[in-house]
Amino acid sequence: MNDPSNVRVQYAREDNLRARQNLYEEREGSDPFTVLWDVLTKIAPHRTLEAGGGTGELAERMRDELGADVSFVDLSSRMVELAHERGIDAQVADVQALPFADESFDTAVAAWMLYHVPDIDRGIAELARVLVPGGRLVAVTNSELHLRELRDLVAYPAGLLPFSRENGEEFLGRHFSVVERLDADGVVTVRDRAKLVAYRESLTVKTEPVPEDVELPLFVHCASSIFIALK
Repeated sequence: MNDPSNVRVQYAREDNLRARQNLYEEREGSDPFTVLWDVLTKIAPHRTLEAGGGTGELAERMRDELGADVSFVDLSSRMVELAHERGIDAQVADVQALPFADESFDTAVAAWMLYHVPDIDRGIAELARVLVPGGRLVAVTNSELHLRELRDLVAYPAGLLPFSRENGEEFLGRHFSVVERLDADGVVTVRDRAKLVAYRESLTVKTEPVPEDVELPLFVHCASSIFIALK
């Protein structure tokens, strides 16, 4: 999951990201995006860095609805292009070597991306470096049990989530004074086999095909966490 060549392939286009997002269309329970937005609203960021921001929706929303001055970095030139199309100040950069001076931001956001970083400690240290004293990193990730029914269905290898709900506090605690965790768990109902196939085909790790006779609807448990780390 954090192999640089696989990550480049994964995010060279937005198709794989969209296929995974589409899986969650029919969801019940706590929504991690809502929890994340509530956290950001309470923080009221001013000068903000989003690292690994995908297609730029969140960066655009922080700018438009919270009035934040947002800088955006991503390893994928395609994601940076899509963020540019939203009018976001975006550049290709590695979170392990951020192109910003010390104490440049009051808030940093790393949503579902730290598990892609080869050296997680180095990436977190860089995010801490560019934050002012009292600044906050908001990091979002999943539990090792996230989508367990789907992962079992396609024999997704275990142990491929380097930064997770289970170990996130330990990683962040090495670089931040206070770490808080908010969980957002729910259940997704998947009624269309094509969604399962698209999700499985979006992965870069070796898995088994979705069975032709898979019993639908398939109920898949989701488990995500939002960490708020204070410098």
